[in-house]
Amino acid sequence: MKQPVLVIDVELDDAFEVKGHSGNASMLLFHGNCNCDNFKGKILPGGVDTQKQASGEEKLLSARYILEGKDKSGKDCRIFVENNSIPHSKQTKPMIYTDSEELQWLETADLYGEIGGKKGGVIISIFEK
Repeated sequence: MKQPVLVIDVELDDAFEVKGHSGNASMLLFHGNCNCDNFKGKILPGGVDTQKQASGEEKLLSARYILEGKDKSGKDCRIFVENNSIPHSKQTKPMIYTDSEELQWLETADLYGEIGGKKGGVIISIFEK
């Protein structure tokens, strides 16, 4: 089985929703942490998952957050993650920026994400294709 390059444990903090006439939108605020071989750290304040669904269309999500911690070499770093849903798929398409020399390859790697449910949040696993 393929090992994820990052695994983020997300805890939901709050949710806001608008039920419009031609669609619905939600903003889910969250915090969490990552404790894997490549990176150990936490999500900084401001993590948000924006979900929208136009009437008769598939729900789309876009989560954005910054992780702060240490890369696998033990150096302090930050990782920005934007994780967007892929229509008609159970996967997501992550985009990453980082100031870590050790993890800079994540910025150009062909990545995909999988979302797993858990009580009060989700587990985001990011894999290299």
